[in-house]
Amino acid sequence: QQRVPRSQRGGEVIEPLVSSQWFVKTEGMGAKALKAVEDGDMKIVPQRFEKTWNNWLTDIHDWCVSRQLWWGHRIPVWYVGESGESEYIVARNEDEAREKATEMGHDKDVILRQEEDVLDTWFSSGLWPFATVGWPHTEGEEDSDLARFYPGTCLETGYDILFFWVARMAMMGLELTGKPPFDVIYLHGLVRAADGSKMSKTKGNVVDPLDTVAEYGADSLRYSLVTGVTPGQDIPLNMEKIEANRNFANKLWNCCKFVTDNALKGADDEERPGLGVSGPMSKEEFDSLSLPERYIVSKCHSLVASVTNDIEKYQLGAAGSKVYEFLWDEFADWYIEISKTRLYEGAGGGGEEEAKAARRVLVYILDTSLRLLHPYMPYVTEQLWHHIPRSPATKDQAAHALMLADWPQMDDESPLTTSEDAVSSFESFQALTRSIRNARAEYNVEPGKRISATIIASGSLKDEISAEVKSLVALAKLDPEKVSVVEAGSEEAKEAAAVDSVQLVVQDGVEAYLPLSGLIDPEKERKRLEKQSEKLEKEIQKLAGRLQSKGFVDKAPAAVVDKARNELAELEDQAAKIKSSLEALP
Repeated sequence: QQRVPRSQRGGEVIEPLVSSQWFVKTEGMGAKALKAVEDGDMKIVPQRFEKTWNNWLTDIHDWCVSRQLWWGHRIPVWYVGESGESEYIVARNEDEAREKATEMGHDKDVILRQEEDVLDTWFSSGLWPFATVGWPHTEGEEDSDLARFYPGTCLETGYDILFFWVARMAMMGLELTGKPPFDVIYLHGLVRAADGSKMSKTKGNVVDPLDTVAEYGADSLRYSLVTGVTPGQDIPLNMEKIEANRNFANKLWNCCKFVTDNALKGADDEERPGLGVSGPMSKEEFDSLSLPERYIVSKCHSLVASVTNDIEKYQLGAAGSKVYEFLWDEFADWYIEISKTRLYEGAGGGGEEEAKAARRVLVYILDTSLRLLHPYMPYVTEQLWHHIPRSPATKDQAAHALMLADWPQMDDESPLTTSEDAVSSFESFQALTRSIRNARAEYNVEPGKRISATIIASGSLKDEISAEVKSLVALAKLDPEKVSVVEAGSEEAKEAAAVDSVQLVVQDGVEAYLPLSGLIDPEKERKRLEKQSEKLEKEIQKLAGRLQSKGFVDKAPAAVVDKARNELAELEDQAAKIKSSLEALP
């Protein structure tokens, strides 16, 4: 049975037609492209694709460039005479072809017919790096776009067209200009469906990016794709991830709204212009800040160095994820909350100098973070940047825009100021806060209830915690009248240990004592625990009776019996803990 080939698009029968085809000899061009990578003139990221590059170009064949289409660049060949194809001329244009025909002895008005075939798409695309910037008309001109923009720095494309397009650009660039078209070839993976399968109209799993943008925003989609990529690895497009990144954009918006609508309310017309970020924070200013401010600036400066290093090494996904983690976990969760103790009288603030320092740091961190995030989320960051205080535009800026603003670290030789001591001290403060929060949750303390605490620390760490008691009060919901920070080994520390309290060992040298009387109402807690104990006892008796039944143990599958035994052991463990808690009650 004969199978008739048909066009996938139109359904027409496909018939072979023998015809003359034009070829380009590639052996010489291929050798130049091979040598460019071998000598390091072009770098392929990830490096493992150099093997693919070498395989293609060492086993290269002459390239058929004829295509029978109605659109494209017509092949620059002119046939001499009204008919026949035996005599032809290759030229840049018809004038040059006529000039060559005359030199060959033909009349000036000889009929020239241009080849009707058009160049292969990849041939035309291969000219793109230099033809789009003025080649060949502006070759040799110093101030031309060709001189300014060719060769390019980095080409970013998919690994699936490494030979079809990238190798052609390299071969033709080296052949026609003498220079490789790029320094770096960065290969990303293919965007696939959430389950890793290839998107296909037949399968019905194609995700329309326009629909995704309409639902989640362009920045969310862009950020998801860029941070989800590892060079050369395919990217499964997960809608849950895009939604999470849309929520991140909302979080960023809310952070900016807090700064502009709340923090900057107290800034007068004289202070506001000075809040614009014109460069990295100096060491003198950094050293004058309090612990939380020195911590967040240190973490931000470390982030700048890390992100800059990752981007320079083309680890784009890792760099974008680090900005996300910093903004969400450090800036929003910790510093914004602490800044309220500087800005609001009700939270312990009210000092003008302290409030000014907080406003300065809030704007500085937000501005720096927006600059780092701009390559990943250009629209929302540009919009937000125009809402915060900005330094005046420089003379060489075409527009006062974030996309033209300086990167936070322009000079690699001058690292940004950080303090390991400040980071270490504040991490101890964070650990203390988390320990108190965990104790509150464990003892089911009502969310709005303020509790008392005695913090024991020594040396400079004790001084740092003492200076930030109001921040600890706000974050751990402590009673400001019943919080004290005392020196380890002092009489006050011994007295705190003697009271019936919950002892929290935070780390070596830092402890906290939370008096039980402040944590719980003993009578209420006894009733709650007794009720829970009765419930557990009933469940234990029911499950134990089931396991004592021979019919169940002998007939039920072993996995079911094991599961029941594990559940019984877990219930008995819970009951023992409740009994212990009851015994500990005053």
